Amino acid sequence: MKCYNPDRIVISVMLAAFFLWPGVVISQELRCNVSVNSQRIQGTNRTLFQNMQTAIYEFMNNTTWTNHVYGFDERIECSIMLNITEQIGSDEFKGTIQVQSRRPVFNSSYYTTMLNFQDNNLHFRYREFEKLEFSESSHLNNLSSTLAFYAYIILGLDYDSFSRLGGTEYFQKAERIVNNAQNAVERGWKAYEGNRKNRYWMVENLLNPKYQPVREVLYRYHRLGLDVMSEKIAEGRAEIAESLVLLQRVYREKPDPYMFALQLFFDAKSDELVNIFTESFPTEKARVVNILTEIDNANAAKYKRIIEQTSN
Repeated sequence: MKCYNPDRIVISVMLAAFFLWPGVVISQELRCNVSVNSQRIQGTNRTLFQNMQTAIYEFMNNTTWTNHVYGFDERIECSIMLNITEQIGSDEFKGTIQVQSRRPVFNSSYYTTMLNFQDNNLHFRYREFEKLEFSESSHLNNLSSTLAFYAYIILGLDYDSFSRLGGTEYFQKAERIVNNAQNAVERGWKAYEGNRKNRYWMVENLLNPKYQPVREVLYRYHRLGLDVMSEKIAEGRAEIAESLVLLQRVYREKPDPYMFALQLFFDAKSDELVNIFTESFPTEKARVVNILTEIDNANAAKYKRIIEQTSN
């Protein structure tokens, strides 16, 4: 069982260092698994992609992303998978990047998904044995900027789950990366691209005051809901049910036609919501299913399983 301090994000660097257990090694913030799939690229040097994977792994896991102190077991678990679909030149590639992160639930061995997103706008240059470099003040290259962007998104979501709007600082850092990349030729950074579901709109939604209730739900859902369910299951579940009303409010106000922030939430949580409420009592089940079917109709069939469990 992994133990963690649910209030760690409000601890300053000095206090965190003071309260660390003796012998615990101070580490970076992320424990990131990295994979690079190049099966669609024929007749190339496979060691290139192995070295690319190593470079990305070292970048994600060895960069210090915050000024907080993390114990080894407090690092955020996440994964990044690059699927390389096209090699344009010796050092230029296109593909997709799948980003996932998860968070432990207090006093349990259970992990809850925080982010599950596939970015289809991966386009970058990489030279073999090249060390990835990143600057918060400028766009050095598309690969390191993309990776750093998602590192800050992962951090922001995690911090939001421990304190109300606690991830703002990291979403602002992600926004700065987007702003620095406005002159980049690669897609994914600009407001006018495609269906408004790219990096620009992801961080825009996360910092948009009209979507603030979605971020408030992250705190209520995790810290006041899941984290108390090991001792007070009904109370924790009721808090999660109440938090869904905030999402319903955002849906009805419709800040924009796409509501990317809501989609990000349900891409991570739809299966978990079914598991949480299948053991609930009938009136709570009915209420939750009505809300979820309204605001996430794409998963309506999935949510019906909550009600169907009643007769089992």
